[in-house]
Amino acid sequence: MPLLSYLAHRRDCQAKQQSRQQAIDSLSSRYHSALSSHQVSILNTPLPLLIPNIKSHEINPHDVLTAYAKRALQAHEKTNCLTEIMIADEEKRLEQDSGIGATVRQVKRPLEGVPVSLKDTVSVAGYDSCMGYSGLLGKKKTEDAPIVKLLRDAGAMPFVKTNVPITLLSFESANDVFGRTTNPHNTAYSPGGSTGGESALIAFGGSRIGVGTDVAGSVRIPAHYSGIYTIRCSHGRFPRSHNSTSMAGQEGVMSIYSPMARSMPDLVFFLRSIIEMKPWTYDQACSPIPWRMKDVEQEYSNGPRRWAVMSSDGVVNPTLACQRAVDITVDALRKMGDEVIEFTPEQLPTHPKDMLRLAGHLLNSDGGKTYESHFRSFFEGSDPGAVQLSKFFKLPRWMKWIYVKWMRYVRGDKIWTYLVEGWNEKTVEEQWLLVGQRETHRNKWFEWFKQNKIDFLITPPNALPAVPHKAMKTAVTACGYTFMFNLLDLPASVLPITSVNPAVDTPSPANRWIPSTNRVATGIYKYYDATAMEGLPVGVQIVGTRRLEEERVLWAAGRVEEALGRGSWANWGCGEIGRVRPNGNGLSGGKGWEGGIEVLAEVEDDGDEEDREKL
Repeated sequence: MPLLSYLAHRRDCQAKQQSRQQAIDSLSSRYHSALSSHQVSILNTPLPLLIPNIKSHEINPHDVLTAYAKRALQAHEKTNCLTEIMIADEEKRLEQDSGIGATVRQVKRPLEGVPVSLKDTVSVAGYDSCMGYSGLLGKKKTEDAPIVKLLRDAGAMPFVKTNVPITLLSFESANDVFGRTTNPHNTAYSPGGSTGGESALIAFGGSRIGVGTDVAGSVRIPAHYSGIYTIRCSHGRFPRSHNSTSMAGQEGVMSIYSPMARSMPDLVFFLRSIIEMKPWTYDQACSPIPWRMKDVEQEYSNGPRRWAVMSSDGVVNPTLACQRAVDITVDALRKMGDEVIEFTPEQLPTHPKDMLRLAGHLLNSDGGKTYESHFRSFFEGSDPGAVQLSKFFKLPRWMKWIYVKWMRYVRGDKIWTYLVEGWNEKTVEEQWLLVGQRETHRNKWFEWFKQNKIDFLITPPNALPAVPHKAMKTAVTACGYTFMFNLLDLPASVLPITSVNPAVDTPSPANRWIPSTNRVATGIYKYYDATAMEGLPVGVQIVGTRRLEEERVLWAAGRVEEALGRGSWANWGCGEIGRVRPNGNGLSGGKGWEGGIEVLAEVEDDGDEEDREKL
């Protein structure tokens, strides 16, 4: 009976929340005390500087775990970002790992003693990966996923898992099981999705590196909304197998596992460490491609670079704050001597609206049946955007036909009707035709980049700095800026550029803005309020021109950092990008520019030495 199923759903959700709280409460008292200046120093040290200090025994890994666990619990209290608390297990593992042979292992392991956070989808033995579905609770994983095995072998400590939206098809992160995650910069807004728990945690300083997934922008949108760094890898570069998903078997637009980080040096160091661990020996889905940053540095050592800019996707023009972030980036690169060329949507090899339509139909070719199959009750809460997608799928075809004609000829909204026309479950034949169209788009973009000698492409990550809670009901289709590059399977990085400033980001005669008028655009513009959004971070997206060239994209993101005056790799003491050498003043006079919220000390002394003796 539906009512009994719903009551069971409510009971299991409450039990899981209580279990999570018990896991937090049962931790040692040192995890619940205030942060000391020493712990804040650990939290504010980038990985390339922190890890050598751990290996040389100048910093104790117990102190590192304690510092990040404390801050993670603070982040959870502020944003409700955590799902699984694995801190106690990692503490035990750390004790077991500090015996005979530890010194030898520390020298060889690239992520020695570093806590790493994981999206809830990642399989960790002994823990759930329910993704917010109550029907999947209690089905604990019996084996670590390849990415977890690799991280442990690299010396990292997977210590928490983070929240996601139900269905995984949202730029919010809320579900009945774990509740709603909020943006640490402004709790009225989403931290992004579907990897929103990760972005909230990293932005708050509760983790320096994390693992997420991306099928339509699910690491890039959270990075943009929360002000952190990420790169969406191409399929085959980052381990992805044996994890949970709401749409198993969907390969029209591949879901890709990718790294997220608090700073640019952290992101580069993290991805380099993963690749140098030879992930193809852990996961059959990974291609045997070594780290190639030296080749990229040599290639771009002389002469200006050629950047293309797509300021609008032709569906939803960016709001003023997001356009300003692109303008800041373009101006900075031009001052560095690089060539930057702006293209309209019509000048691109294929129009972004065609790619948005194709990607949406490919991703949802089953009519939404798979992500709905995990619900156990009709009354179970779903994402507002996913609800709209499912509702339209279930309308009779004759009703859809009338709706499309009404919107096209009476309302005059050609873009909206183009996107929703044919929104039906696909036959095998129809699916194959869509895959053929995908390959045509990939070929055309490949040739266009080559013919125009484009090195990199700059775009906004989204038309808004962030969406408020429950906004996905009307904002679900406004994902073209990121989704198109999932379709093309190109590596794409997002980094923070500026923050919302009402004085320059509010439309006025002085601040001219030309909004789009279709239903996709109006469904997202209604949430733009520069005054309410003041201080929210705003990023840009840097896209590569060929698959599996993540090093090029990271180099380009580092070039933008340098152009913005945040320091260059040379000034940070790097021989090769991602290898930061410590000196007396950290990163040549400072720790470098970081995204997220500044972490400050709460007390001067915390008895770290006493805690270590107890351990």
